[in-house]
Amino acid sequence: AQTVTVDLLHPKIQLDVILAGNNPGKVEDLSSIAKRSGAKVAVNGTFFDAYTSGAYKAPYGYIVSHGTVKMPSPGDKRSIFAYDANHLARIIAGPDFGQAFEQGWIEGGLQAGPRLLVNGKVSLDVKKEGFKDPKILTGGGARSALGITRDHRLILLTTGGATIPQLAEIMKKAGAYQAMNLDGGASSGLYYNGKYLTTPGRKISNALVVKFQ
Repeated sequence: AQTVTVDLLHPKIQLDVILAGNNPGKVEDLSSIAKRSGAKVAVNGTFFDAYTSGAYKAPYGYIVSHGTVKMPSPGDKRSIFAYDANHLARIIAGPDFGQAFEQGWIEGGLQAGPRLLVNGKVSLDVKKEGFKDPKILTGGGARSALGITRDHRLILLTTGGATIPQLAEIMKKAGAYQAMNLDGGASSGLYYNGKYLTTPGRKISNALVVKFQ
């Protein structure tokens, strides 16, 4: 596995969720998204319609940036990574998004899933989150994931050839207390300090980026 760990309490750290081409439905290289947004670190984000022949490749799930919903997804049950203006992060269930957003604390976030860890323990219920794809239910492949530690560090991780249960165990070993899966397969990519740690096999729809001011 390749990992980048970010101290969310560091005063110079900023998180952002960036859409490819700054619009839903566009695709762009992960490195291009990172460089364009001035990011030190970037990981691929939500699932999207990568296989359509059309120009519009729809992202799936909520995408929030700077307190604005860039992509709505009401009724979606999948887990959401969200953070507040102080970049303190949490993972919330899809059905809880509306209420959490109304409370006004969500500065940014993205929806992917399934949830991997809850309070340090492996916690998988992929069918409850609405997943039907065999790639998630039983298959192995390239994966991306994020985790939050008890001391407010963000772990961004990529690995090749893992099933979802294996990914949960990897995130636990990496020290995550809460964790969830991101889009994987050819989308899986991790960028750090000007170069790829894991190179995606395709252009992607959106990314979670870390800026160091």
